[in-house]
Amino acid sequence: MDQVRDPAAMRAWLATIGRRICRRMKQKDALRPILALDEEPSTTPCPEEVMEQARVHECVDAAMRSLPKSYREAYELRDVQGFSAEEAAKRAGIGVRNLKSRLHRARKLIRQSLDSGICGDITQ
Repeated sequence: MDQVRDPAAMRAWLATIGRRICRRMKQKDALRPILALDEEPSTTPCPEEVMEQARVHECVDAAMRSLPKSYREAYELRDVQGFSAEEAAKRAGIGVRNLKSRLHRARKLIRQSLDSGICGDITQ
C-alpha cells in the first residue's frame, strides 16, 4: 500500500477484481442445475438431514408454544393449517386486519425466538 501512487486507481482495480470474481461465481451457480443432471438424484434424505429437519421442527414448535394464545391461533390457522386470511379470521372470530396484525406479530416473535437460540445452535 505504501507504494501505491494513486489511491483512486487502487480502488478501481480492486472493484474490477471484485466484479470479475462475482461474475465467475454467478456463472458457476448458473451451471449447477446443468451439472446436476449427470448426478443420480437421491430420493431418500440422509439420516443427518432427517435429524436436522426434526430438530428445526422441534425448535419452531417450542417457539410456537411460547406465543400468546391469540398470536398462536392466528399463526396455526394461516401458516400451519394453510387457511386463507378470510377463512382464518372467520374461524378465529376476528376481522381480517386483526388476524394479519396478530400473524405479523406471531411471525416476528417466532423469528426472535429462533434467532435468540431457543433450541441452541440449530446448525450443530
